[in-house]
Amino acid sequence: MELPRDSVLLRIFIGESDRHQGHPLHEAIVLKAREHHLAGATVIRGAMGFGKSSRLHTSKILRLSADLPLVIEIVDEKEKIERFLPVIETMMTGGMVTLENISVIHYRGERPVD
Repeated sequence: MELPRDSVLLRIFIGESDRHQGHPLHEAIVLKAREHHLAGATVIRGAMGFGKSSRLHTSKILRLSADLPLVIEIVDEKEKIERFLPVIETMMTGGMVTLENISVIHYRGERPVD
């Protein structure tokens, strides 16, 4: 798969306790992105954050059961990301979604070991 230099970064901000049809929302979104043949997705776990409710989420030792923030980053060409937006809209009940124009410098699979 080729990825154009001028692409789009989709960022989805959710909590690790968010669910979709009984499954963790971040897993459901990544699997759905793969199903839609998007170029790539990564889930990043945050140590601390807050959102619209201003409720603080932290990984401090006294709060082991905290709902830590997660960021899902998905990169692909603009048209494919725009087709994917309605899909995630039906999956999310909260959180935030952003889009950013990016320049892809390097997109390759692993090289076979000689």
